[in-house]
Amino acid sequence: MLFKFKSRSTADLIMLEPNGRQLLEIIGKSPDPHGIVTAAQIPAAIQALQDAIAAEEAAQQAHADEGDEADEGGQEPRSDAVRLRQRATPFIDMLRRSAAEGHDVVW
Repeated sequence: MLFKFKSRSTADLIMLEPNGRQLLEIIGKSPDPHGIVTAAQIPAAIQALQDAIAAEEAAQQAHADEGDEADEGGQEPRSDAVRLRQRATPFIDMLRRSAAEGHDVVW
């Protein structure tokens, strides 16, 4: 399944189901096939996404710091992995632009 996020302020944003589900759960929305983030809810949604990104990056940094203390034989973290920041940035942009124009985001 795909999630297709729509707003009158931006072009459509299409995400694979696991990625869209993750973002919706972070902002406290049910990953149903259809839903809405109202213009009034957008600031809280953006803040929730930014908090989740910061938490993920802090956890990755802590893990990297632990890896520095471990033997050199340990596995390196994957530098090519797609992080939450990369997945959420287009959605955050959509939310910001929608809030600026007072439009809802639906899927």
